[in-house]
Amino acid sequence: MSAITDTAEGMGVRNGHSQCLLCGTLNPRSLGLAFQPLPNGEVRASFQAQPELQGYDGILHGGVIASVLDAAMTHCLFHHGVQGVTGDLQVRYVRSVACDAALEIRARLLHARPPLYRLKAELCRDEQILAWAKATFMQRRRP
Repeated sequence: MSAITDTAEGMGVRNGHSQCLLCGTLNPRSLGLAFQPLPNGEVRASFQAQPELQGYDGILHGGVIASVLDAAMTHCLFHHGVQGVTGDLQVRYVRSVACDAALEIRARLLHARPPLYRLKAELCRDEQILAWAKATFMQRRRP
């Protein structure tokens, strides 16, 4: 079974992510993010923000934004057959994100030089970028 055709649940189990707070299919508190691969190598997921995830009144917490961007890049690596851990994460917050917004998260691989990978992710609403991140990931050694 290739990484591109795996189900989100199967991929999470195989990559040790089934209990993840953001995408874990076996974690009852998971946000349930389900990333889908695109033919161009990117991944995308829909995300419905929730009032329980706010920082300031009515605004999605910046740590949640950073986490979902990081998760998108992790899943992009999964779909490229790589398990990686975040070595460096730079987040730019462009606009406030309402805590009830319907959002899209997308990520793509910018550069691969194993064991290091550089990726970019964006959080959007109606094609408007609200936040973005770039990160360097280190290939994870499998047990």
